[in-house]
Formats: sequence, structure tokens, C-alpha cells
Amino acid sequence: MIAVVIPSYKVKDHILQVIGSIGPEVDLIYVVDDHCPEHSGDFVRANCTDSRVKIIYHSHNQGVGGATITGYKQALADKAGIVVKLDGDGQMDASLITKLIEPLRNSQADYVKGNRFYDLAFLGQMPFLRKLGNAGVSFMNKAASGYWNIMDPSNGFTAIHRKALESLPLDRIAKRFFFESDILFRLNTIRAVVTEMPMRAKYGDEKSNLKIHRIAFQFPLKYFSRMIKRVFYNYYLRDFNIGSLELILAFVFILFGGLFGIYKWSESIITSHPATAGTVILAGLPVILGFQSLFAFLHFDVSNLPQKPLSSMGDF
Repeated sequence: MIAVVIPSYKVKDHILQVIGSIGPEVDLIYVVDDHCPEHSGDFVRANCTDSRVKIIYHSHNQGVGGATITGYKQALADKAGIVVKLDGDGQMDASLITKLIEPLRNSQADYVKGNRFYDLAFLGQMPFLRKLGNAGVSFMNKAASGYWNIMDPSNGFTAIHRKALESLPLDRIAKRFFFESDILFRLNTIRAVVTEMPMRAKYGDEKSNLKIHRIAFQFPLKYFSRMIKRVFYNYYLRDFNIGSLELILAFVFILFGGLFGIYKWSESIITSHPATAGTVILAGLPVILGFQSLFAFLHFDVSNLPQKPLSSMGDF
């Protein structure tokens, strides 16, 4: 059974068109009114006759992540096998749902995201600031989540398999705009297979609720904390492998070389005696070896993607 979750906040002008574009392959549609000031839930209830639609109301605004999580929980309760997240602003082509869920049906992935950067021809309609912002966010997300193969982390057009959804700590995932990135970090901790589907975004007269200054000041720290947690969990708590050793060596060599070099440099200034060639080598060589070990770890981390989906698919 296929379900679609549509977070609904200030999308009254587009929501009916979005629902109407969803094909017969979908069995359930959850419209989550995230305490919308336009009362989009009541608007859909009064104007939509699609029997697949269920309206869920939030008593207070929880953000796009909170609305999606509410839809996920209801989909699990209703025994949905695949859950698609579709924004209500009309930027996503609902006719691509069949293509989006294909890797899940074929047991090739646990989570699929749309990718607006796969084909350069797809970027023509995307505003320049979005291209620039997504490039920076993409790199930070790769390092934080461990999915170095994902190029469009902020894309909200996604599909997830029930087995992966059941394994996620839904109540611990970020509820606002960091949701799309945080769920990737959570998926990596359960070793879910994630892939992307090329798509073209549509930009019209819709208005985004995302504030650029929030990303600039909040997201880098969030990404850094997730990266530290992921590395600790995957390389030291749950497993210990060659990557774990490379990272330890990198830390030891760089720390020793850096501290030793600073100490000798300070000593030279105080005594007015220049450091010998041997001292310089003794300080510089560990730093070089440390960075080589760090690059070796990064190479290992890039290749250490989950390969086996969490479970085989059944008939839905």
C-alpha cells in the first residue's frame, strides 16, 4: 500500500491542484494541517472529494519535519508499505511518484530522494541563490550523513520503505527545516540504502517559508554535531575497522606535530636560536603523515556506503 504525506502550511492556493495530480497508484493521502493560518485542512475537507484523503490537524505549528513525522506515524498505523513525502506548494511533479518508488519496489533502496542537480538542463528554472545554497548545504550534508552519493539533500520529494521507517527514532528527528538533512543522518545510523531520482523542480508564484539567515547560522553547527555522532557511532561504538585506525592516527600525528612545532617555535623566539633542520622535520613529518591518514579515512568513508537494503520488498 502506497501513502503520500503532504505537510500543509500556507499552501492553500496550491493544495487542491497537488492532490488532484496524484495518480491511482497511491492508496492513501495524508494532508497534515500544521496549524496553518489559512486553515488549509478545513479548505481541503470542504473542497476535495478524493476518498483517499485524510486530514490531520496540529494544535500548534511543528514545522515541515513535524508535519511529515505525524504523517509517517499515521501511515505506519495504517500499514502502508511505502510512504512518499510531497510538498503542498506544487513544486514537485506527482506524476514522478511511480518512478520515485521503483527502487523500493525492486529492493534496491530503503529511501529515495529527488535530485534536481543530476542533469544540468534541469537547473534552468532554479533561482541562482538556491543553486548556491544547495551546493554548500550538499557538501556539509555529505560529511554529516555519510551519504557522499547524495547531491540534493534539501529536496523534499522522498519515498521511504516501511522497514526503514519502523527502524527510525521518529521522535528524535529534527522537526523543522533541518528535517530533510537529519533524517539522512538517522538513516545512516541504521545502515539504510539511499539513492536519488533525477527530477525537474517547478518554480512559480509559491513563497518559501525558509529563511536564509536561519540556515547560515544554525545549519553548520547542526551538521557538525551530526558528523561527530555518526563517526563515533559507526567507527567506534558499533564497529572498529581500518577507517577507525586511520582517523586515530590522523589525530595523534597532527596533534603531536602541531604541539611540538608550536613549542619549538616559541622556544626559538625566546632564546633567539633558530630551530635545527632535524627539529623542523620532526615537527613537520607527523603533520604530513597525519593529513595523509585523514585523507585515507575520508576515502574509506566515501566508499563505506550501505550496500544492502534493510529488507526485501513485498506486494503492497
